[in-house]
Amino acid sequence: MVGPMDLRLKSSPPISSYAAAAPAPTAAPAAVRGGLATRLAALADQISTIVVGKRPQVEDCIACLLAGGHLLIEDVPGVGKTTLAHTLAMSLGLEFRRVQFTADLLPSDLVGVSVFERAQDRFVFHPGPIFAQVLLADEINRAGPKTQSALLEAMEEQQVTVENETRMLPTPFFVIATQNPSDQLGTYPLPESQLDRFLMRITLGYPDRASERALLAGGDRREAVRRLAPVITPAELREAQQAVLAVRAGEPLLDYLQTLVAATRDGRWFAEGLSPRAGIAVLRAAKARALLAGRDYVAPDDVQAILPQTIAHRLVPVAGAGRGPIEQVRAMVEAVPVG
Repeated sequence: MVGPMDLRLKSSPPISSYAAAAPAPTAAPAAVRGGLATRLAALADQISTIVVGKRPQVEDCIACLLAGGHLLIEDVPGVGKTTLAHTLAMSLGLEFRRVQFTADLLPSDLVGVSVFERAQDRFVFHPGPIFAQVLLADEINRAGPKTQSALLEAMEEQQVTVENETRMLPTPFFVIATQNPSDQLGTYPLPESQLDRFLMRITLGYPDRASERALLAGGDRREAVRRLAPVITPAELREAQQAVLAVRAGEPLLDYLQTLVAATRDGRWFAEGLSPRAGIAVLRAAKARALLAGRDYVAPDDVQAILPQTIAHRLVPVAGAGRGPIEQVRAMVEAVPVG
């Protein structure tokens, strides 16, 4: 069972030489100077008023969206996974849909179906809930593999193909999937190909005593979510996502990232190493974290801080490691020198 663990590593102070070694600035510094980081911090502040005591996980969620990825939250029921997804959508003014995955859920229930309309004398496509900007796939591992796979094209290509016709999904398109621990009844493990489509996997865990007291003493969280006003507009979100692409990563940083990726492949830590796509995903997530911190360059701190969330769900520790994937990632990072 997943416990209240924090997937983050303890990071060292930013290394200034990585700023000097980064390529010449483009759009990111202007965005940072324009107060984008401040608005993103305000977004995290608002979400944290609802999802109490989980600021690091809230920032991970925002970073995942900024990086253009999708988020998997694995935890026991009732710790705020659905609330986090709904609060994020409301705080950004995005269309939100929730789908409860069950064993009898069909792919057509998710993507939509064509129905013959007698008045028009033709088949008319009725879009499914996947046509939303923020889709909550609740308890995704309670549905069968066929329904799980219906998300693959959507998550990778931001489109769905129904009856030989391709239809584009809204922009942005952000999937937040929740997953029950695999030891619970009625679950189907996500295949590796599906897991690889998630940029990050996090867990919320139980709240600390002070946060839980605030939840107990507060009002109805669902009503509080409905009253939220957008902090950032969809246009500003697109600006932030473009700014992430412009965050600089110098040669020393890329060397460090490649060294970490190579370490996953050398057979000492994991049964199989990271793919090139996974390495690109780590860099995107690190750029998003740097932007959230108000910087226009990536430092080793950023890579270390997001590494367990971005790679642990893609890896299996070697036999006899005596650690889970998250702890194995941490041990590997401790063993790999920065410079």
